[in-house]
Amino acid sequence: MNNAGKTKVSSTELSEAIQVDSATIRRDFSYFGELGKRGYGYDVEDLMHFFGKILNDDQLTNVALVGVGNLGSALLKFKFHQSNSIRVSCAFDVKEDIVGRIVDGIPVYPLDNMVEQIKLQQIEIAILTLPAQQAQQVVDQLVAAGIKGILNFTAARLTAPDNIIIQSVDLTNELQTLIYFLHHNTDNK
Repeated sequence: MNNAGKTKVSSTELSEAIQVDSATIRRDFSYFGELGKRGYGYDVEDLMHFFGKILNDDQLTNVALVGVGNLGSALLKFKFHQSNSIRVSCAFDVKEDIVGRIVDGIPVYPLDNMVEQIKLQQIEIAILTLPAQQAQQVVDQLVAAGIKGILNFTAARLTAPDNIIIQSVDLTNELQTLIYFLHHNTDNK
């Protein structure tokens, strides 16, 4: 809406755009205080600024990627920063043919240098795309380096201190869930 030049938007327009009931939008927005005015709607720029702040979109977040195999390489190509302020600033791997190279503008360091580089670059978030059997050892090193959050694409069940947030993404499980709903959702028939 902002890109289309709209300066104000009603809860009904938001409802149509995101397929959520307008009453739900108004109720949810009310939890944040007064974001709009009755009969006027919401100022689009104010909404963008407000939610950008809540989502920390107003500051750059540097992320490290560990494991530059097929999935890791694909994530390096993904331009996180085009939609928000996330930047993969470095990657780590053990393969000699990839270490020391710049892949899609991102330097790939040897895994042995990970703790040092993460501390040096003050990185707080890491993405894991390495073999599952290496994941826990790498997590322990990441925690020692000061990492606060981990996006885990491995099949390993990881453990870390309670103050470390681990978000696991199981692509097989997600695909199986999609297949289940595809075959059991009566609305699609």
